[in-house]
Amino acid sequence: MASNDVPTMGAQDQQGAVYDARTLGKPRMVLFGFQHMFAMFGATILVPVLTGLSVQATLLFAGLGTLLFHLLSKGKVPAFLGSSFAFIAGYAAIAPNGEPELLPYACLGVACAGLLYLVLSALFRIFGANRVMRYFPPVVTGPIVIAIGLILSSSAIENCSTNWIIALIAIVTIIVCNVWGRGMIKVIPILMGVIVSYVCAIVMGEVDFSGVASADWIGLPVLMENTVFGLANPGFDSGLAITAIITIMPLAFATMIEHIGDISAISSTCNRNYIAEPGLHRTLLGDGLATILASLFGAPANTTYGENTGVLALTRVFDPRVVRLAACFAIVFSFCPKFAAVIGAMPASVIGGVSLILYGMISAVGVRNLIENRVDFLKSRNIIIAALILVLSIGIAYSTAGAIIIPAGNITISLSGLAIGSLVGIILNVILPYKDDVEIGKPLTPELN
Repeated sequence: MASNDVPTMGAQDQQGAVYDARTLGKPRMVLFGFQHMFAMFGATILVPVLTGLSVQATLLFAGLGTLLFHLLSKGKVPAFLGSSFAFIAGYAAIAPNGEPELLPYACLGVACAGLLYLVLSALFRIFGANRVMRYFPPVVTGPIVIAIGLILSSSAIENCSTNWIIALIAIVTIIVCNVWGRGMIKVIPILMGVIVSYVCAIVMGEVDFSGVASADWIGLPVLMENTVFGLANPGFDSGLAITAIITIMPLAFATMIEHIGDISAISSTCNRNYIAEPGLHRTLLGDGLATILASLFGAPANTTYGENTGVLALTRVFDPRVVRLAACFAIVFSFCPKFAAVIGAMPASVIGGVSLILYGMISAVGVRNLIENRVDFLKSRNIIIAALILVLSIGIAYSTAGAIIIPAGNITISLSGLAIGSLVGIILNVILPYKDDVEIGKPLTPELN
């Protein structure tokens, strides 16, 4: 099969045979969908919890954004769009304590940042993926993908540390189901890990259901006064709006680079060239429009989710329809405040145990990307590029500030470690010469004649 041919299903049985969705059947497809939904839940809900945005609106526009993304990408890319962590600093700059009256201004800035996706999408469409991707070769995207997983790993460890016993139950359950499981159990290890560890947490008295009891069964996920449209009133602060736009828009440069890294990771995981077909111009357009739509209605910015890429790598089920099912489930449950409360009551240790494996899978995909593309690390230019991407991305992320702060008049611009590392990698890839015959070591295996 050609690299850019996309099958209807990429699941493999224990003998390695490929079987399609019709062989799996609808019940299994539904379970796959639930697994993807639960994989994204922890991080997706964490963003509104940290920023003060609506959890229900977050679920609604994660689902709608994912469906919009699939529509624009011809339904070929098995990606889920959840809440982006990259804009948390932007929300905090405008609404430090999650003030409801200030959050719409931050959302306006994020919506404007989404417009930059459309610009980059147009560049890909005009000049073609090959010409633009010269600036994003495997020696750049591979370390970026590795850094994404390693940077996220700290949050997984923090969540696990709240109760390592429950986290280990989730980890062991996932490993046992994936390695020794049979039939359906083998391909839904994440969902099994969530269920088993959540039940154990309930038995151990680690779950607080007080919020669940008081929540309604049905409720609207969006309140107009909490949206950008609610700013259209006599009290509109144009100065704050401009500040929000200038402060938040630069963050899009980091998220767009992350998008390219995520699509590269999904391509590597599924062994399909999604950069060529349906094309980065389509995936960027889908991601950008989903972010704009979510932001206008008071939900966090959307981004292609590494957690779900981890699920793809672990289960080997690549059918995009599974992800669309997860999106539909998210939309349905966004109208149920009680369900959102049940998910919100999930202990951090459960999320941490599941995330620990998923984030590790992301980094492993980055390593595989380097290996499969035969990136030559006997070349010093490649060593330098990869080294600086990793050190800057991870080092800055784990530094005291967690970002590079750039004063610009009365505002400050915050660039994440991943943004700095990615930009440095891209620039070095352009300026460093390719003709580099300096060997810095010997091959690990002898050449075969």
